[in-house]
Amino acid sequence: MSISIHQLSKRFGHQEVLKEVSFQANPGQVLGFLGPNGAGKSTTMKILTGYLTADAGEVLINGIAVNKHQREVSKLIGYLPEHNPLYPDMYIAEFLSFMGGLYQMKGQFLKERIQKVMEQCGLMAERGKKIGLLSKGYKQRVGLAKSLLHEPEIIILDEPTSGLDPNQLSEIRQLIRQVSKDKTLILSTHIMQEVEALCDKVVIIHKGRIVAQDLLKHLKSTQDDSQLIFETEEEIQPDWLEGMAYSHFAHSKPGRMEFVCKDPKKLRQELLGMVQRRNLNLISIRQEEKNLESVFYRLTQN
Repeated sequence: MSISIHQLSKRFGHQEVLKEVSFQANPGQVLGFLGPNGAGKSTTMKILTGYLTADAGEVLINGIAVNKHQREVSKLIGYLPEHNPLYPDMYIAEFLSFMGGLYQMKGQFLKERIQKVMEQCGLMAERGKKIGLLSKGYKQRVGLAKSLLHEPEIIILDEPTSGLDPNQLSEIRQLIRQVSKDKTLILSTHIMQEVEALCDKVVIIHKGRIVAQDLLKHLKSTQDDSQLIFETEEEIQPDWLEGMAYSHFAHSKPGRMEFVCKDPKKLRQELLGMVQRRNLNLISIRQEEKNLESVFYRLTQN
């Protein structure tokens, strides 16, 4: 079941947060919706699920307009919002039963679905606990179970791994891989490693506009620029770099600079020349492999 987004625009007061956003998500393909904080990701997700109405444009799910058939469409979508809304005083099965009732699920079918998603999301060991006593990772599992309960064809996850520790992160990623096999899944995040690990297709949004969309492997292969990491014991002054062969640079900390350049060999020679002229203590200079992070950096700097 596919999702088609056409020319979405949205304002909050005088601020235009979405500007003619268009892309498509297809079955069996995890789409990574990537952008800096405040780029418009969550607003787009809320419009896709019918929680917000766009000022212009439309969202079609298998040709059905979300804004005109919201009740029908809601049955097709499982949504885990960025701030996972749960009831801390409820037990897990109790909460899932309550949510199933909202989808008009009942009887033996509901009991079987609760058992299924609790097993699928690894919740059986914690089934005797109230939600408020669960770890952040298990609360995310409950949110994911809720989004899968009514057997939706489309899964939309907004920042599903935010705030998780490395072990929890690995577990949630594995869950997402499992549930995405026969679904249309959109994963909204600002974490490049998340997209690299899980996604087939990438859409990058910046300041409310789509700045890139392609299969992940194509997006990385079309990146022309290289990234050079340069570290010294001394802090580098920007005026020392005037005239050098780089597109732009960023300080990650004093003495460490990350350059984006088209000719890393030439820039390396120029930096080594600067080290000699200014009698600096060089720690390292190395070229990073082309990756999604460098593509993202280039597209979201201005």
